[in-house]
Amino acid sequence: MSESAQRSLLIRNVRMVPVGIDRRGHTPDHTTVPRRPVDLRIRDGVVAEIGPGLARAGEDEYDADMRFAAPGLWDAHVHWDQWAQTLTRVDVSGSASADDVVAILARELPHRPDDGATVFGFGHRSALWPAPATVAQLDAVSDGRPVVLISGDAHNGWLNSRALEILGLSPREGVMEEREWFDTLARLDELPGARAQAAAGAAGAFELAARKGVVGIVDMEFGAPFLAWPGRVSAGATGLRVRAATYPDHLDAAIAARLRTGQALEGGAGLVRMGPLKIISDGSLNTRTARCVDPYPDAHGLADPYGVTNYEQDELTELLARAHAHGIEAAVHAIGDAAVGSAIDAFAATGARGSIEHLQLLAYRDIPRLAKYGLTASMQPAHLLDDRDVTARVWPDRKNRCFMTYSLIAEGITVALGSDAPVSPLDPWLAMSAAVFRSADERTQWNSTEAITAAQAFACSTDGRGTLAPGAPGDVILLEADPTEELGDARDMGVMLGGMVVDMTVVDGRVTHLDL
Repeated sequence: MSESAQRSLLIRNVRMVPVGIDRRGHTPDHTTVPRRPVDLRIRDGVVAEIGPGLARAGEDEYDADMRFAAPGLWDAHVHWDQWAQTLTRVDVSGSASADDVVAILARELPHRPDDGATVFGFGHRSALWPAPATVAQLDAVSDGRPVVLISGDAHNGWLNSRALEILGLSPREGVMEEREWFDTLARLDELPGARAQAAAGAAGAFELAARKGVVGIVDMEFGAPFLAWPGRVSAGATGLRVRAATYPDHLDAAIAARLRTGQALEGGAGLVRMGPLKIISDGSLNTRTARCVDPYPDAHGLADPYGVTNYEQDELTELLARAHAHGIEAAVHAIGDAAVGSAIDAFAATGARGSIEHLQLLAYRDIPRLAKYGLTASMQPAHLLDDRDVTARVWPDRKNRCFMTYSLIAEGITVALGSDAPVSPLDPWLAMSAAVFRSADERTQWNSTEAITAAQAFACSTDGRGTLAPGAPGDVILLEADPTEELGDARDMGVMLGGMVVDMTVVDGRVTHLDL
């Protein structure tokens, strides 16, 4: 087959999905797209033609058999390496105490090779545990093997003495949190077996993303993903588009290389572009370190009753100013309402562009400020499924100001949905379902006035790309149902979105998943 044929494909008999959202939160109705089936041709990575009965051109053809065609999905916040690694890690989610975690490890360790490789676990959430975890508990069960357990929100790490020793860290009694932990997290590949386990999970991660219809991610992995991704693509990892971030410790390198947000990175085959400067300005809910305007109601015993500030205001402002001066946007992690307000202040003071990540707790007064400065609200709705009960315990006086998705859209703010994988799975359908129904069980919707429609949720998951049209990127998915069509109540829509079947995924004109 010729190169031109390899870079062209024809999908016949598709029904079009209307996609888009305007500044008033309105989405297009179904009269804006052809009701009859049409054919869709992608050539050289771009949608070239859409219409009935397109002429054959010698390329590969697929019959969609009346399936629905839409732009592929983006996850606006992923930690790619960590997500891939969770596929090989011990699952300790759902544990109600440190003792529960130790019991899981005691059952799992005998089934793992005793070859000196590090045992990694992921998923515990300790906010409601009756007692804090200790290094001694891990030492008692690990038989001298290095063990590292990463919390479900990724804001604390629980290491045994052997892992601490290998990393050259001082002995300690308890877990690591926030900046101390993030510094350690960036070094985990120094541990025995870490690189091999990461490689083992990578292939599965690409496959899972393609099966979910994911065509692109914003990679917020710790370290310097902007340096890693071109090499991956050169080695054959062409299944995703990536905007790769940097953190403050590699900002100088990005500036020295004259990289600007949105710029194609050399060696990335047009698939990898420079992303934002990622800054983690505060902590998280589950560690009670998210920075709040008011103290935590159960603040007794907390070293920081208002939460943690990882960067003082002048540090944050200086970082945004430097990035902005060199054409690099910023993505500022801010979970508590005080952290969100401080992030907006820094954007306002510098004129920097970019996003605020998470916005889990938001002050009403900051909603119009987000709109005023043109900031993107990068949110992860699936977190509300995990954090509902913790919020009722930790933030009972402010739980109605959590995950205010509808209010942001109604104000004309661009909302980008993501997962923060591995904190929640890299699954845009789960995020959309959570945004629409806002419940993981038989309980009624949490803050139902903040629920959005299925059409809005879908539009917030396509990286701003609207209904497929000639000239659009050749990133297309085929679905068994129209995800924007309202069917029944919010629960019905949540179930429909959560169970959506993707039969074909195309990235840059290349088929990455096929089940026709």
